[in-house]
Amino acid sequence: MENTGAGRREEVLALGRVGDEPGEISSGVCKETLRRWYPVKPTVVFETYWKFAAERQAIFFRRLRGETAPWTDDLVLREFKFTNAYRVLDRVSQYLVRNVIYAGSQTEEETFFRTILFKLFNKIETWELLLQRMGEISWAKYRFEAYDAILTEAKMSGARIYSAAYIMPSGSGPLVCPVKHRTHLRLLEMMMRDRTFARLGDAGSMRRAFEILREYPTIGDFLAYQFVTDVNYSELTRFSEMEFVMPGPGARDGIRKCFADLGGLNEVELIKRVAVRQAEEFASRGIHFQSLFGRSLQLIDCQNLFCEVGKYARVAHPEIKGLSNRTRIKQVFEPNPESIQYFFPPKWSLSVKMGYM
Repeated sequence: MENTGAGRREEVLALGRVGDEPGEISSGVCKETLRRWYPVKPTVVFETYWKFAAERQAIFFRRLRGETAPWTDDLVLREFKFTNAYRVLDRVSQYLVRNVIYAGSQTEEETFFRTILFKLFNKIETWELLLQRMGEISWAKYRFEAYDAILTEAKMSGARIYSAAYIMPSGSGPLVCPVKHRTHLRLLEMMMRDRTFARLGDAGSMRRAFEILREYPTIGDFLAYQFVTDVNYSELTRFSEMEFVMPGPGARDGIRKCFADLGGLNEVELIKRVAVRQAEEFASRGIHFQSLFGRSLQLIDCQNLFCEVGKYARVAHPEIKGLSNRTRIKQVFEPNPESIQYFFPPKWSLSVKMGYM
């Protein structure tokens, strides 16, 4: 925010802040909410959580309908970049589902190879570079030397081959190579040799699939949960997104801003409670939330929303501290003119009115 000027900052704080409405107690949380969540103690950021989710989703539909900018009166949402309320709606997730998972051979082996290769870098430009140079991305035609040469050349030219959305660790141990992308190519080879795709298909639960991925070098809790969610967009597995969640650092930070006291619950239990109670929570606040063509917020979405509202609170509620002590939102919102044709895993059976954005 510093680069927007003092006057702009005050305008954002004044008009972008939520909470402190008539009839609420000094904490910004109404008595009914405090009673309903006791012994958990929500803060005003928890009120923001529901308003943020509804407004971020409303922005998605306004853009989908072809409305012109600005798509919201919330100045914080206008100024900074936030992910969608539903993870699958974000540009990279949409590209993964349409152009990676459901494009090409649908065998378990090839689907898994493409999915994990894409997610290791999580960058559309890297995938398209490999596709352009290789002609086809498949395990059957994979050669370490060819992929390494392409990625090394891109790095030498100054291109970023990894997404900035999250940091892919270099890891440690015998798998680690001096060059980071070589480590991740070797990791993928290890997974393919282990027939991890078959192990995931036989896992029986999302938690067990998460544990299988967690066994591999460089993959911690956060990445294992992201990867199992992405694999689960395919036909390889059919887990419910309501059966398992693993909060990342950003979500944990947001949870600590939303609750002054967790009331003896842990972060996983709180995310599950939020997901189960979402209809009641929106209704109790008189908030209209437009779901994703009938699909309610899933655990992965509620987890992501905690992360995003934690960022939002840095500007809207700077007095409430979380775990990270961060005070600025780094990414400024810049509309991407490239349209998206939305596509969802067929197994979800959504009654979708397709659109472009």
